[in-house]
Amino acid sequence: MSTDRQRLAELTRRFVTAFNDNDLDAVMSYFADDGVYDEFNGTRNRGKAAIRAALHPQFTGRYGAMHFIDDDLFVDPDAGKVMASWRCTLEMQGQPTSWRGLDLLHFEGDVLVRKSTYAKARAPLFEEAPDA
Repeated sequence: MSTDRQRLAELTRRFVTAFNDNDLDAVMSYFADDGVYDEFNGTRNRGKAAIRAALHPQFTGRYGAMHFIDDDLFVDPDAGKVMASWRCTLEMQGQPTSWRGLDLLHFEGDVLVRKSTYAKARAPLFEEAPDA
């Protein structure tokens, strides 16, 4: 594995570990000041304050204890991109459940400039026009 590929894989592993440790400050330390987080529901959050606000409910236990289990990882070191698929375990209405999804992570150096989350859902999400 190339050095750049290893570096991106390790950054991604540490990023996911911060989620699993329920450490919002650690998660936020990866994002660029003007980073973008596209949620699976179509909401776009731009900048650290907006990203923190979007992630805050997850880290305060609103959805119960969440844990991300790695599934697969594709790394494009030339583009600085990682696709990480996962299974998220959590409780909904007091019952344990899980769902599958993936994150497309775009790094510039060691800084996360964009995180786009996609998830398996019961119904498709339609957007009128993507925001640049």
